[in-house]
Amino acid sequence: MLGWAITFFIIAIIAAVFGFGGIAGAATGIAQILFFVFVVLLVLSLVVNALKGKKPKV
Repeated sequence: MLGWAITFFIIAIIAAVFGFGGIAGAATGIAQILFFVFVVLLVLSLVVNALKGKKPKV
């Protein structure tokens, strides 16, 4: 999911360089949503693993 967020962020940067403001804004919004979903799922996963008492696989 983080990879998709980075992909949309790069698309937004390229679109902004070429002057496509609408596409850049939309891609930025999608990237932000994906990034925050990633962060929420990461924190949730860490909390659940901490409550289970399992050691994380490294």
